[in-house]
Amino acid sequence: MDFRLTPRQAQLKADARALTDFIAAYETRCEEDNGLPASAHAEIRDAVLDAGLQAVNMPAEWGGAGLTIAEQVTVQEELGRLTGALWDMVWRPANALRFCTPEQRERFLVPVIKGERRDCYAVTERGAGSDPQNIATTATKNDRGWVLDGEKWFVTVGDHADFMIVLAAAGPERAPTLFLVDKDTPGIEMTRVPRFMHTFVYEHPEFTFTEVQVDEDAVLGGIGEGYDITRSWFTEERLMIAARTTGAAERALELSRDWAVEREQFGAPIATYQLVQGMLADCAVDIAVNRAYTHQVAWEVDQAGPGDRKTLHAKASIAKLAASEASGRVIDRCLQIHGGRGYDRAYAVERLYRELRVDRIWEGTSEIQRLIIANELIKRGPGVLDLPAAR
Repeated sequence: MDFRLTPRQAQLKADARALTDFIAAYETRCEEDNGLPASAHAEIRDAVLDAGLQAVNMPAEWGGAGLTIAEQVTVQEELGRLTGALWDMVWRPANALRFCTPEQRERFLVPVIKGERRDCYAVTERGAGSDPQNIATTATKNDRGWVLDGEKWFVTVGDHADFMIVLAAAGPERAPTLFLVDKDTPGIEMTRVPRFMHTFVYEHPEFTFTEVQVDEDAVLGGIGEGYDITRSWFTEERLMIAARTTGAAERALELSRDWAVEREQFGAPIATYQLVQGMLADCAVDIAVNRAYTHQVAWEVDQAGPGDRKTLHAKASIAKLAASEASGRVIDRCLQIHGGRGYDRAYAVERLYRELRVDRIWEGTSEIQRLIIANELIKRGPGVLDLPAAR
């Protein structure tokens, strides 16, 4: 086995770190102003394009960076160091947009890849969170196409995006179907912008859809394919969360190590005290083991054949569960090492403490990940723990 970064991965890591360092200059402004002005968005957009890290999950022939999953993990790990969720400004179009028709691709996906448009995914509802099959939003057929009615919650980037990917129950069969909908379509209303515990460069608004008329060609991927398309996205996205949380934890450890070496109490640096040393060591362990496993599974996804999908879905759940919970432990220790300063929003460890909490909730709660892993074990045995054999 060779666990070294390839030359391409090493270059991507360096490029992503340079872009991260550039974007980090906006962290304080984002925290103090609960977001960034349009001028800052434009500056960062240009920096992303200059770095060539736009749409890393889309093929190069469409204008994306065309990275493998392992390469994407390498990039996301660096971007995860950013607070204010500024990593989300390095846009990755929703994987569902890969299912666009050629006409849809030109209208929706290509402009997103170029940084000219932004998408958002509208799935969650008041009664449909961990169970998306409980959706109440409907799509009713008429002679002009489809009429959408319902509501959506937690629509991340919904304030900034100009079109939505909406999951609705279509027709009398209630077939789960995705629709591409311009946000300015009559009948769409942003009804509430919740105030969450983290500061996020974008918001997560709630929307209502009242007799929203869309054309027949608004269907993404086909009638009844909404769940399958959405589920296919989870394997990759959960790996990206594992990578980002690992990167965030590493930044917190770096800051806490430096703080412990420089901060003196009782006549000596606090790094000389064994209780602090123990916290630093535990942080290093949490980061090291989760980085290794996340990179392993990302590599497996790139190598996989069609029969590996369910096992890899469970492995991605292991990575997401382990890394998100480990990062929570790391940042809790790091805040403690900083003492009272760690409770100050001017310090990155405080911001990371608030921001990392959601990673145990979105894209599948920790409890849902445990169910996925347990179901795989029950149905197929402990093969989910195996390393892949050479093909």
